[in-house]
Amino acid sequence: MAINLVNPSGLPKIDAYRQVSIATGSKLVFIAGQVAWDAEGITVGEGDLAAQVEQCYLNIGTALSEAGGCFDDVAKLTVYVVDWTPDKMTPLLEGISRASAKLGITPVPPATLLGVAALDVPDHLVEIEATAILD
Repeated sequence: MAINLVNPSGLPKIDAYRQVSIATGSKLVFIAGQVAWDAEGITVGEGDLAAQVEQCYLNIGTALSEAGGCFDDVAKLTVYVVDWTPDKMTPLLEGISRASAKLGITPVPPATLLGVAALDVPDHLVEIEATAILD
């Protein structure tokens, strides 16, 4: 595996993510921010953050597969959530868990989580981009 995720001693141990991602592969894959569109461009889960996070992860899974990779190759996920408040962590993690179950993977939490005022269209509550390293 080209990615080793760690929480070094001396830094806080936060269950939702790891502080350091060590990449050793040779092929970089940058996946543009994915929103909750299905293959036809229709928004999935209007008004439902968990459903939209799930769709974003499924879209990233599709993109990774096209590049010859999988979630084990992800070095960094950046999540942008509209009007972020801490109470949105529960649906965020629920969406990650549901997508992980569908994809048959260990849940991959974000490395960076940012609150934003708005995204590309008003129906989108979340956008997730990924960077992967493949051997």
